[in-house]
Amino acid sequence: MRRLRGAGVLVTVAAGLAVLAPTADAQVGTGPWVSDSPGYSEQERGCGDVSGLTFKLTCSTASGDQRAERRYNTYTGGTHQFEGSFKITSMTGSRISLKQTFRDGSNAGPYFMLAVEKGGRMYAVEGGATLGSGATVGTSVRVNTINQVGSSHKVYLNGSLKQTISSASGSYYDKFGSYRTASGEGPVTVAWSGVKFWHK
Repeated sequence: MRRLRGAGVLVTVAAGLAVLAPTADAQVGTGPWVSDSPGYSEQERGCGDVSGLTFKLTCSTASGDQRAERRYNTYTGGTHQFEGSFKITSMTGSRISLKQTFRDGSNAGPYFMLAVEKGGRMYAVEGGATLGSGATVGTSVRVNTINQVGSSHKVYLNGSLKQTISSASGSYYDKFGSYRTASGEGPVTVAWSGVKFWHK
């Protein structure tokens, strides 16, 4: 009986801590941040395949809609941070989009797309700016995006700020996985891990 009461006390304390500590530390950006757990849907098009947090394009088709992604719920207003790490486990194709921030609603469409070339160069699809290097097979890269709706969208790679662009007011959502860009092709296999979301 003493053991059961003791276990009950531990559960009560843990639950109380959860209620008293709604904020969470993010890897980048100035807080305080509040953890989010948005819902998501999976998207498989063409030769795309989703298995948990592993996303594959199994063909070398250089046309059509080839994608394997998670699409998270839409948000409107505020400041929202995404964090996740990707590791390319195989890649004979090139120019594959890995993480996207999408506009939703009347102005729906890709707003920011982080893509990678076969040699490991990471770049912004819109404008083509180089954001980093070293995303080679077997190397883990941490990605953070902070979208302050109506102000700015920031991109961090391995904790370093790589791009700041303006962010219009409206609705957005996050996507990640593997997606053939207009000039890209597979095959590619990408494993994601450590996916987290916050807002403030």
